[in-house]
Amino acid sequence: MLYDKIKNIAEQKNISIYRIEKDLDLSNGSIRKWNSSIPLSQTLKKVADYLNVSIDKLMEE
Repeated sequence: MLYDKIKNIAEQKNISIYRIEKDLDLSNGSIRKWNSSIPLSQTLKKVADYLNVSIDKLMEE
């Protein structure tokens, strides 16, 4: 799932999901909701850029 992938990458970089959401002005809990919904491509790009990974890396199974 997308949330799990983001969480895993963030943990490797010692970054919390809360910190990503706060720094990118996303609502609290919005990334977790991506397990059941698809984020806007521009929002996903912001998260990928923040984590310094490609969107493809976030989307791979």
